[in-house]
Amino acid sequence: MAVDMVRSFGRNTFKDSALAVIYAPLEFFLISAAKDDYKGKAVEQENAYNEELKAAYQRKDNFAIKKLTDNNPFKKGKVREWTESIVFAVFAAAFIRMFLIEAYVIPTSSMESSLRVGDYLFVSKAHYGIRTPMTIAMVPLIHNRLPFFNRESYLRSPSLDYYRLPAITHVKRFDPVVFNYPEGDSVYVTPNRTYSLYDVRRDSKLAQGYPMTTRPMDKMDHYIKRCIGLPGDSLKIVNKVVFINGQKIAEPSGMLVNCRITPSQPVSLQELADLGVNLNECNPEVGFYSLNKEHMAYIKKNAPNADIQIMYANPSPIYAGALFPHSPAQFPDWTTDNYGTIWIPKKGVTITLTPANIAFYRRVISVYEKNTLVENGSTYTINGKVTDKYTFQQDYFWMMGDNRDNSEDSRFWGFVPEQNIVGKPLFIFFSRYTNQFGSTIRWDRIFTSANRF
Repeated sequence: MAVDMVRSFGRNTFKDSALAVIYAPLEFFLISAAKDDYKGKAVEQENAYNEELKAAYQRKDNFAIKKLTDNNPFKKGKVREWTESIVFAVFAAAFIRMFLIEAYVIPTSSMESSLRVGDYLFVSKAHYGIRTPMTIAMVPLIHNRLPFFNRESYLRSPSLDYYRLPAITHVKRFDPVVFNYPEGDSVYVTPNRTYSLYDVRRDSKLAQGYPMTTRPMDKMDHYIKRCIGLPGDSLKIVNKVVFINGQKIAEPSGMLVNCRITPSQPVSLQELADLGVNLNECNPEVGFYSLNKEHMAYIKKNAPNADIQIMYANPSPIYAGALFPHSPAQFPDWTTDNYGTIWIPKKGVTITLTPANIAFYRRVISVYEKNTLVENGSTYTINGKVTDKYTFQQDYFWMMGDNRDNSEDSRFWGFVPEQNIVGKPLFIFFSRYTNQFGSTIRWDRIFTSANRF
């Protein structure tokens, strides 16, 4: 539309078309400043020219044909044709990726066996409401890090405020959800993985020698987990079993837990690999495996004498300090297997702040909802006003991986703000797995739903 607009004023050069795509307001200003005359709709002008040229060919009027061809205002060279085609393709792909659908690959095993390492899936950004761009100066089709250059792929300014269009559906319990990593605002990017500032504060050895990078919300790393807790829920975990508002909830059908098996290899590793066990995450030499109920049943059937013991985490101050809300003095016995109770914030709900609960909501108040919070013992000052009340401005969610004992999720970094929600996985369009037996395409997973529970 912008290109056709400038062409309607006789501006048919590549420079004018490029500027109309890159920053149309500037091109419109130049047209106004030059007081260019409106020559009619560009499409109608081009159609009229083509009809005139066609008539000249029908009359076999070589003089008219040459004149029209030499003075063709719409003529484009091969280089320009290819350049415009490539730019349009990149622009269209970037538009679709930014607003509608984006492709992702599962890099870790935290969602196995529902979503496996090497699964490529399409994610809808419209289901939970299209989030308009906040970072607008960036390299197209790159999320946050330029390959080979080891630097960020965007400029922090200019930027726009957060805004979300109406949703097709709301996040439901057990939905797999793609979101921006909540602790991803300040990170250390190392060759092996990215650590948050809060990871490094808890263990300074994790990213020694690497600079800290600050990121806007829409450029934080993407995570995918399953929504377990909704706004307003109270959550508790007892011996790996999740209770919501005092009621036990269903477990994902493929949920994995860490097990120790005696003897260490009751069935062949090839059998386990064929069954879908991720051998890259196991240590068969000592009988350590990550298994779901189907895997356990297979082993018991084919090796009746095998002893399968589900492993539980032992509480310790170090372990409790790594878990949200990182307050081992308050919650010394918390582990990933026995955790809570914790209440998930809901928009519009007002709570009373106390020394017993401030650890849960400190980051929500000061970081996610951008308030100034000052604590002085049991006295709290928010935005310069002393108060013990706080009303939440948005909804929050509790996300957990299906591979419960090998997932960094809300148990480690807390609530996921609604503003961080990116989209809903749709289906797997390709899947490849590599282990000690080689690389395999999982044909049975291609074009299957990403929402299996």
